[in-house]
Amino acid sequence: MEETVRLRDGERVSLRPIEPGDRERLRRAFDRLGPESRYRRFFSPVDHLTESQLDYLTQVDHHNHEALAAVQDGEIRGVARYVRPAPDSPRAEVAVAVGDDWQGRGMGTELLDALSRRARADGVRTFTAAALSDNRAIIDLLGGLGSTVKRQTGAGQVELEIELEGEDSLHELMRHAASGAVRFAERIRSWRPV
Repeated sequence: MEETVRLRDGERVSLRPIEPGDRERLRRAFDRLGPESRYRRFFSPVDHLTESQLDYLTQVDHHNHEALAAVQDGEIRGVARYVRPAPDSPRAEVAVAVGDDWQGRGMGTELLDALSRRARADGVRTFTAAALSDNRAIIDLLGGLGSTVKRQTGAGQVELEIELEGEDSLHELMRHAASGAVRFAERIRSWRPV
């Protein structure tokens, strides 16, 4: 499954499942992240990805652990993933990282939209996520996926629980219409409340 999407600024990127062969591309993508982006993703200062981390992040089964990469010019520009806490669980922890120079352009939205479609098709109904309390961008981005409960967990972190809305929910129809990703009139004609 590979798809090309257009970002807010008109730039096109390909979204596709991450593969073991993406190991060096992922290492380079991580190395391009600034210290703040690394901290917001891993909640601690991380200088580099270890070999075992690269194994874990690129050798996914695409069922209990899914990862999608945004690729342009052969390089990974962002990644979104979910990991189920137990096989076939209807819940999964979600995370997203977008390269510093690609942030604010809609890449995170596109990655999470594709990932949530994949998750719903595979039986995931709820995403959970940990975020720094002051990371409004990721809290708002994840909250756009569906009904969200936010809990303060202390130490400057929050836990989010997001009920994934159905493919044909009015919320998702409106999001797609606003992004121009689908022809709104066709989708609204066939929409039925879930």
